[in-house]
Amino acid sequence: MSVSDSLRVAFFEECEDLLMRMGEGLRRIPDEAQRNELETIHDVFRAVHSIKGGAGAFGLTVLVGFAHAFETVLDLMRSGNLHPDPATMHTLIRAYDVLSDLVAAARDGREEPEALSHLLLELDVLAEGASAPEDDEAALAFEPMKIDIFPLSGASEPTPEAGGFTIDLETSAALFAAGHEPLALFLALGELGRATITADLSDVPPLTYLDLSSPRLRWHLELETAAPETEVLSIFGFVDDLARVTVKPLQAAGGLDASGEEQPSGDTAQRQRFETVPSPARLAEVTPRTPATPAPAVLPAMTTIRVSLDRVDRLINQIGELVIMEAMLSQAISFAGLSKDDDISGSLEGIKQLAAKIQESVMAIRAQPLKSLFQRMERITREAADATQKQVRLEVFGETTEVDKTVIERLVDPLTHMIRNSVDHGIETAEQRRSAGKPAEGVITLSAAHRSGRVVIEVTDDGAGINRTKVREIAEERGIIPPAAQLSTAEIDNLLFLPGFSSKAEVSALSGRGVGLDVVRREIQSLGGRVSIQSNPGQGTGFTIALPLTLAVLEGMLIGVGKETMILPISAIIETLRPHESEIHCLGRSGRVIAKRGEMIPIIDLAQSFGFAPTDDDQRQVLILVECDSGRRAALAADQIFDQRQVVIKSLEDNYGTVPGISAATILGDGRIALIVDPEEIVQRAVADTKTLPLAVNG
Repeated sequence: MSVSDSLRVAFFEECEDLLMRMGEGLRRIPDEAQRNELETIHDVFRAVHSIKGGAGAFGLTVLVGFAHAFETVLDLMRSGNLHPDPATMHTLIRAYDVLSDLVAAARDGREEPEALSHLLLELDVLAEGASAPEDDEAALAFEPMKIDIFPLSGASEPTPEAGGFTIDLETSAALFAAGHEPLALFLALGELGRATITADLSDVPPLTYLDLSSPRLRWHLELETAAPETEVLSIFGFVDDLARVTVKPLQAAGGLDASGEEQPSGDTAQRQRFETVPSPARLAEVTPRTPATPAPAVLPAMTTIRVSLDRVDRLINQIGELVIMEAMLSQAISFAGLSKDDDISGSLEGIKQLAAKIQESVMAIRAQPLKSLFQRMERITREAADATQKQVRLEVFGETTEVDKTVIERLVDPLTHMIRNSVDHGIETAEQRRSAGKPAEGVITLSAAHRSGRVVIEVTDDGAGINRTKVREIAEERGIIPPAAQLSTAEIDNLLFLPGFSSKAEVSALSGRGVGLDVVRREIQSLGGRVSIQSNPGQGTGFTIALPLTLAVLEGMLIGVGKETMILPISAIIETLRPHESEIHCLGRSGRVIAKRGEMIPIIDLAQSFGFAPTDDDQRQVLILVECDSGRRAALAADQIFDQRQVVIKSLEDNYGTVPGISAATILGDGRIALIVDPEEIVQRAVADTKTLPLAVNG
């Protein structure tokens, strides 16, 4: 990757942070007091201005033009000439969406968004009444920002007898490669007197064509000092073979130096001028000492680096191998019969604890807050509300909750479907809400929190709730359920997750094609999570997603199935049972159920499900009660339970292929491969076979 490409990547990465800050600020403006509101407007303005400046450096004229129109409106707001009323904020938020699309289009080489011209017109309408519109070409021209690179201000006047020198400095790539910094040289010259520095930019190419291996920047300095030339030259002693330095006596007022030769002035139009000042010690020699004003405390800045996700993934895989090797060593020591007090066992325990801490730290590297995802859902809500002509507001809580980056990326589609479903199906029209005694504006709440070692995300609305009568009628019409089927309210609600199910008779831009909630369930299950639905008529509907904190490690129960060792995820387990013979009842020719707390729970023999020889002795079996996303419970029969442990997940699809009833695999301490059971699929497959799993009935 060339230097210009690296700078371009860095610019777009910075744009992501700036856009996130903008979105958060625009959301806060209407809810803040006047003082904080102005500070927030300033912050949003600076973010837009930074994007505009960076885009100008790369010649992204369309992005620069839109950002300029955006910041013009924000400038009117911060000067008090434009009030942030709801209509204005609505336009600014839509302009923020378009600005985000323009950044993405410039980054990916796509076409500009269709709403660009319309939003430009709306911004121009808001900006009408400005005192003096700027010249367009001058407004869009990119100008470098002058930065004061010196920490002191003010300078002593040179004494009448002081002379000086002109210094021309031309650097080379070797100078920077050796770690030298021209600024350090300039500061050292500032110790000798007053130096005026002119940076010659005439030979510097545009940023896009910049080649750091061939520096083109030159400096011209005029140093007023009484120090001799030898002292000036000594400052450049360490770089004399890495740079071209020319030192001459400072020219007199008439334009001649001490030798009577006229000195060239250079092209001042292409130069940037700075002034150095003497050090505090030299200032003390020529100016009266004044009481110092205590400097305000400065908090240390957080240092961050950007690392490729592939590198983090490789590190996580290596940590996983370390966990496996630790398990192998533990088992080898156990087989060797060494006591726990042995030095080897003690050292291994220390390694185990250290590996766990390293694993936790590495997992934290991948963890990111959900803020960016939640901000994206705000836009989805706005677009869905505009498409349905409904008044909807999204409220977010827990956006600082951290989740594995891979999980965040794969949550985009499920949450998008849920938000659109809530707007289209859940929230009523303004007239319907007023008739029901509700505010005209509907509210969707998106929240996240850590609970019991998992991430729980909830999407709730205050709409009409699920029309279960209509859902049941549609399911019967399509042959999904028989007309006489006895279904609980939870089972009716879960019909919405079936593929192809849609309660919309008409196809719209948001729904009606039967694609939505089934996609949500499949995607959440592929992440090792669960999704459930709750609804109260007239009060609203809520979806709850429970996800693992990371996709690399699983907390599981080690069980024996036939002659195989398998892993059952702890998240699906309710309890373990060793039933009495009187608690097990037969149904039909092969069905079995267990009576537990007034409920008849079907039993699924795992050995039989995977094609192993079934175990006929019920007394030898242990039952593991699990609950599926649909709310259906089942008792999985296994031969024995070994222990509970964390295991490193290895994908089967990438390394072997899809195995029914199996979600992944892991490597045990003895080097054997153990398959990780997918209890959701096991139960669903058994439900499809009524001979294996009868419907649960209440006792």
